[in-house]
Amino acid sequence: MQLSRLQRLVIEALEDIKGQDIRVYNTTHLSDLFDRVVLVTATSNRQTRSLASHVAEKAKKAGATVLSIEGEEAGEWVLVDLGDVIVHIMQPAIRAYYSLEELWGGKPVRVRLTSPGHRPSGGR
Repeated sequence: MQLSRLQRLVIEALEDIKGQDIRVYNTTHLSDLFDRVVLVTATSNRQTRSLASHVAEKAKKAGATVLSIEGEEAGEWVLVDLGDVIVHIMQPAIRAYYSLEELWGGKPVRVRLTSPGHRPSGGR
């Protein structure tokens, strides 16, 4: 699946379940394993799991491969590996503590979010 299409699918899936503060980063210069890292905040264990499940379901329906889903048991930080796109779904305290934006955030990707009330990714 084309990277831009997969990226859009992930963003739409996260917005469907009200994921907050969605950020997309270009990681091609940092890793050969994947091209995009998507970070999103969830407000509860239930929402974290729901976001991961919804992303995986939409990806599968669109013909993308879901390589793995990690962290569903605890629900504080769930990672969805879609090959070219890695999705980190975290609760606020976990996201603040690990600060993945500092690790992967060198090249934010400007994407248009469709839900009202969301800020564009990469913009501050």
